[in-house]
Amino acid sequence: MVFRRTNEKALPLMEKGAVWVDSPREAAEEADVLFTMVGFPDDVREVYFGKGGILEGARPGTILVDMTTTEPALAGEVYQAAKLRGAFAVDAPVSGGDVGARNATLSIMIGGDREVVDAIQPLLSVLGKNIAYQGPAGSGQHTKMCNQIVIAGTMIGVCESLIYGSKAGLELPTMLSSIQGGAARCWTLDNLAPRMLQRDFAPGFFVDHFIKDMGIALKESARMGLFLPGLALVHQLYLAVKAQGHRKSGTQALVLALEEMSRTVIQAKPPH
Repeated sequence: MVFRRTNEKALPLMEKGAVWVDSPREAAEEADVLFTMVGFPDDVREVYFGKGGILEGARPGTILVDMTTTEPALAGEVYQAAKLRGAFAVDAPVSGGDVGARNATLSIMIGGDREVVDAIQPLLSVLGKNIAYQGPAGSGQHTKMCNQIVIAGTMIGVCESLIYGSKAGLELPTMLSSIQGGAARCWTLDNLAPRMLQRDFAPGFFVDHFIKDMGIALKESARMGLFLPGLALVHQLYLAVKAQGHRKSGTQALVLALEEMSRTVIQAKPPH
């Protein structure tokens, strides 16, 4: 069974045999295991707690798996509300971008009851390859914040490397092929740097969503008494990207804001 706000986007699944339902509640009434992935914490609240939401329809024993990147405290709220209905909730945010989703190689970070996570392992294995139980409810979301903090720092490094290489007159594809084989190698360098060279800013992951994730990480950091200046800097830079009109672009659009600041445009000359 499948539900989306825009049912046209569900047509490929329905052509493969999925059955359309008219609300999250209706999906929950029929499902043994229900997966959700939406955009923002407010969307999670609406889908789970709102009128016609999942918790109105969840039966005892139903397993609810939220793969949205959202607030750890909200994951705990969903867990407790499900428990009151005799159901089970798991927070299972993912990493790997559009490439990982298409190739079923996502990293999945999971919080909740261990025995429930073990029960849905065969389903998770359909979606990802690096599947790790992190601890009680909310732990998956905390782990995703760690992931996003690393990505934030990596993104600025990759962008500045390309701007530097372009200004120095390097053949950027050749430069990339060299550093991708060394200590600098990372997912962002392998997957997003080539898109920057091609001036391809189509979204694998929206700027808007990354700003949301960094905001959650900064809020959690403040709650824990931590100061993360690198994350705060990248968050501000992405707000500049959004102000330039690129909120629905991919996260690789960070290079546009940095180019504007340095008045340098990446020139990707092909290797000889």
